[in-house]
Amino acid sequence: MRRTVVVTGASSGIGLAAAVALARAGDDVVLLGRDPRRLADAVSRVRDAGGRTPASYRADFSVLDEVRAAGAAIAAAYERIDVLANNAGQLTSVRRPTADGHDATMQINHLGGFLLTHLLLDRLQAAAKPQVPARIVTTSSLAEAWGTLDVDRPGRRQISRWLAYGASKQANILTTVEAARRWTGLGIVATCFFPGLIRSGFGRRSPAFSVARFAPGLFRSSEQGADTLVWLATDPDALVPGGHFAWRAPFPATGRSTDPARAQRLWRSSLAAVEQG
Repeated sequence: MRRTVVVTGASSGIGLAAAVALARAGDDVVLLGRDPRRLADAVSRVRDAGGRTPASYRADFSVLDEVRAAGAAIAAAYERIDVLANNAGQLTSVRRPTADGHDATMQINHLGGFLLTHLLLDRLQAAAKPQVPARIVTTSSLAEAWGTLDVDRPGRRQISRWLAYGASKQANILTTVEAARRWTGLGIVATCFFPGLIRSGFGRRSPAFSVARFAPGLFRSSEQGADTLVWLATDPDALVPGGHFAWRAPFPATGRSTDPARAQRLWRSSLAAVEQG
């Protein structure tokens, strides 16, 4: 039986590269993206790679109602989901909060995926088998090291988009830690990974770019960045609950991003933030 793999941020960059690789390997890939034109192009590329037209859903993660609508539509269409790749991410302005009242970078990079995961939790649990768990894979970043995350108020506005991005990546890792504690017993393995510095439009806006551009050779292609995501989504050796990886190997994160007490507090406050609607 073919696996069903949901990939967010699938219309470009790492998400699209992962979707193409997974489709080529035989998975049924479900694409989520924000831009209709790029999403249509992604559908074409994934179809060419896998020989089947993938389902696609448009959702802007800066609007939680759009995440709810997409989550409901996917849950209605699929009885089980074997892998959820929470890859959607953006580095955006801190000038205006979202319509939901949150920092935009934090909502897009953390709260939107957190909400979607809960909306699809029953489908992930339905896919889990004793020897073949369902998987949640989240794209993190080295930027977690400089994040200023208030775990009790994750949606609060930040003073800098760089600090907001780092805070959102701390949240990604902390959420993985707590998801592993809560859901491993249900047959769902949560992991996250740092893809490296990627040559893409997003990479040129990322906090690390202004430093890394002076070191030729540090940047990687989207396909290279997606390699660890694909590995975490497929390989039995990658089933390490709460693991943080880079280049298919364990990768250290700061204590602020791995503290179980902070993870539990963030989980509670994130639930409150997404349940407001």
